Formats: sequence, structure tokens, C-alpha cells
Amino acid sequence: MSADQGSPAPAPCNVPVPVPEVEIKHTKIFINNEWHSSSSGKKFATCNPATGEKICDVEEGDKVEVDKAVKAARDAFQIGSPWRRMDASERGKLLNKLADLMERDRVILSTIESIDSGKLFLHAYFVDLDGSIKTLRYYAGWADKIQGRTIPV
Repeated sequence: MSADQGSPAPAPCNVPVPVPEVEIKHTKIFINNEWHSSSSGKKFATCNPATGEKICDVEEGDKVEVDKAVKAARDAFQIGSPWRRMDASERGKLLNKLADLMERDRVILSTIESIDSGKLFLHAYFVDLDGSIKTLRYYAGWADKIQGRTIPV
């Protein structure tokens, strides 16, 4: 209790804090569910725009990687592909699983977003990650409810 007011002391806040010295594990190019080195062998430094500090070196994609990514995306939507054959409710489950993983790793993802974009950690945590997770859950809920009609907005 607070001595001067006779009321209980406020509960401590559980404000998230960034991960100190976060490790950037993946710096390659992600195409078709696999990590690839750039075909040119080039890399570039990515820096925290708020401090100018180098974060890490990442693979530099070019036309070869863009063409691979476009082909992989087109192939994924071809009739008979695993994605097209997948039941809509399973697609929704995958979107929810991604949202679950983002919630699990929210502090790490917010830390990386903060240092990569230069924005405040709490903004990344409460706005960016929260919005991304809610958007995934929203569309996961619609995945098996499309009935061939347009809903006016």
C-alpha cells in the first residue's frame, strides 16, 4: 500500500524491451522456401538509419534472382500445384500458424524491424507487428469462406 494514500501500489508494467545484441541469422535470398546465395556473389551492407551503424551484410539479388522468384510464384499458382490442391481451410491454418510464430517471436521481430527501419521499438512492437499478426488472422478466417461473390465495402 502506498503510505500517503492508503491504496495498493500499482502493479509493475510489463513493457517489452528490445533484444540486446540481436543475432541476424538469415542474410541470404529466400525463394521457393529455400535460402539462396546471390548468383553474382554480391552483398551489400544494411544499416540502421537512426544511427548509421552497420547491421549486417546481405546477399544482393539481381535479375537472375527476380526471375527465379517470379517463376516460383507462378508455378505455385498453376493448376495442380500443391498450393492450388490444398484445401482452403488448410491455407487458413497456415496463415494462423505464421501469426502464431510471429506472436512467439514478436520481441525479436520488433527488435529487427526497429534497427532496420530506424523506428522506435515500441512502435514496431505495438503497431507494426500487431497489425501484421491481426491481418494474417483476418485473412486466415476468410480462407475457407470465399463463396464466389464480391462483398461490397
